[in-house]
Amino acid sequence: MTTPVVLVPGLGLGPESYAPTLQHVEAPYEVVTLPGYGSKARRGDDLHTEALAERLAQRMPERAVLVGHSASCQIVVAAALAHPDLAKALVLVAPSGDVRASGWPTLAARWARSAVWDDPRLVPTLSRQYFRTSFPSMARAMEAARHYDLAAAVRRLEIPTLVVRSEHDRIAPQRWIQEVADLSHGESWTLPTGSHMPVLTNGRELAAFIHRYAGVYKAG
Repeated sequence: MTTPVVLVPGLGLGPESYAPTLQHVEAPYEVVTLPGYGSKARRGDDLHTEALAERLAQRMPERAVLVGHSASCQIVVAAALAHPDLAKALVLVAPSGDVRASGWPTLAARWARSAVWDDPRLVPTLSRQYFRTSFPSMARAMEAARHYDLAAAVRRLEIPTLVVRSEHDRIAPQRWIQEVADLSHGESWTLPTGSHMPVLTNGRELAAFIHRYAGVYKAG
């Protein structure tokens, strides 16, 4: 039986960030946006990871494979820990969350080193999504997210977990991805192309990973 898939966009991104992946997904799915992650945050919104995880759980009527990208990986992990009955498996795409590298200068440097590998043709779609979410919302969300210790959290997971990155991603380097996979007793993969936006650049490969955990079996 195929399990539905719930996807949370990365920081500042919207549902369209998953479009290149979802065009290959052959399972029921829903993209859930949250304040700072596809929708503009209101003044009183609590943007801490655990609070956003509760918002996510409230919008999940049934058990699903949870997919996060970048900082939203922390949200799906927190949701899986708080509501284990709602999470069948996790697919963590290019996760941030290494508190040892969470200072603003380090984050900015890693972002710049990753961005130089991104296709310039991504700029218009990324810009539209960032402006819609708003930069103040993104800054507030990132300030909250950078204090969440993903390594400590994934130690407590008891569901299948996949961690995947792209070759030129400096926000989610190979060492960090392997550490998250080891701590969660999961598996890690590095895609041979792309940088920090594999949801936009490596959609077919990500869909294949999602299929494995959602129980989609394709002939051939």
